[in-house]
Amino acid sequence: MDLTLALVIGVVVVALVFDYTNGFHDAANAIATSVSTRALTPRAALFMAAAMNFLGAHLGTQVAATVGKGIIDAPQGSHGLVIVGSGLVGAITWNLVTWYFGLPSSSSHALIGGLVGSALASASTVHWDGVVEKVVIPMILSPLVGFTLAGLIMIGILWGFRRSQPTRTNRGFRHAQTVSAAAMALGHGLQDAQKTMGVIFLALVVGGYQNDGDPIPQWVILAAATAISLGTYAGGWRIMRTLGRRIIALDPPQGFAAETAAATVLYTAAIGFGAPISTTHTITSAIMGVGATKRLSAVRWGVAGNIVTAWILTIPAAAFVAALSYFALHWMVE
Repeated sequence: MDLTLALVIGVVVVALVFDYTNGFHDAANAIATSVSTRALTPRAALFMAAAMNFLGAHLGTQVAATVGKGIIDAPQGSHGLVIVGSGLVGAITWNLVTWYFGLPSSSSHALIGGLVGSALASASTVHWDGVVEKVVIPMILSPLVGFTLAGLIMIGILWGFRRSQPTRTNRGFRHAQTVSAAAMALGHGLQDAQKTMGVIFLALVVGGYQNDGDPIPQWVILAAATAISLGTYAGGWRIMRTLGRRIIALDPPQGFAAETAAATVLYTAAIGFGAPISTTHTITSAIMGVGATKRLSAVRWGVAGNIVTAWILTIPAAAFVAALSYFALHWMVE
C-alpha cells in the first residue's frame, strides 16, 4: 500500500477515535443536569443524547471549515499527515487524562491545541489570526455569555413562577428538561462532530484526495456523527457526577435554565460565526450562573476553580503532547 494512503487511513481512524472519546468525555455536557434532577434516567438520557448528537452533526459544516482550513497549514504528503495525526494524539491524551480525573475540560480546545502544537513542532504555518478570532475570543466570551444568560433565564423563572406550588413547578420543569436536554445534545453534535469532520477533511486535502475548496464528503459527515454518538452512549459517568452534583445541587428549573442558555450559545456560535466553542465551558458556566442566582455560596467555587484550571491548561498541555508525538512519529515514518 502507498505510504500516503496508509497514513490517510491511519489519521482518519485516529480522528474517529478522538470523536468517540469526545462523545464519552462530553456526554455529561448534555445530560448531567437532567439526570441529577431525575428528569431522565441515565440510560434514557444517554440514548436521547446519542440520537440528538447524530442529528446535530448533520446540521451544518461551518465549524468543520474553521477547523479544517482556518487553524494550520499542513504541507502536502506524508509529512503533513504526520502533523495532523500528532495533533489528534495530543487531543486524545488530554481527553483521557481529564476524563480519568473527572474534570470537564474541552475536547474542542484539546484538538485545537494539538493541531497548533504539532504545527509549531514541525515549523508549519499556524493561522494565529484564526486562532485568536475563532478560538481564543469565543473561549473567553462563551462562558461569560453562558453564565449571564443562564442567570437571566433563572431570574425570569423565579419571578414568573413565584406564586406557583413548588412541587407542581418542579414536575413541570422535569418534563421541560427533556426538551432542553435534547436541544443541548443537538448543539453538542452540531459543534463537536464538525470538529472531527474538519480534521478528516484536512487529512484528505493533505493526502491529495480532496481539493481545498471541495465540500465535506457525505461519508465523512456520517462517520463523524456515528463515532460521536457511540461515544456518547458509552457514557462519561465521572464527569457527569462533577457537572450534575459537585458544582451545585440542581433542581429542575435550574437544570432547564442552564441547558437552555448553553444550547442557545452553541447554536449561535456554530451557525452564526462558525466558531468551535467548548460545549463543556458553556454548560459548566451556565450551571454556575443559575447557582449564583440562589446565592454565591451555593456554587462550590473550589470545584469550579479546579475546572477552570483544567480549562487554562488544556491548549498548552495538548500542544505539548502533540509536539512530542510529532517528533516520535516523524522519526518513525519519515
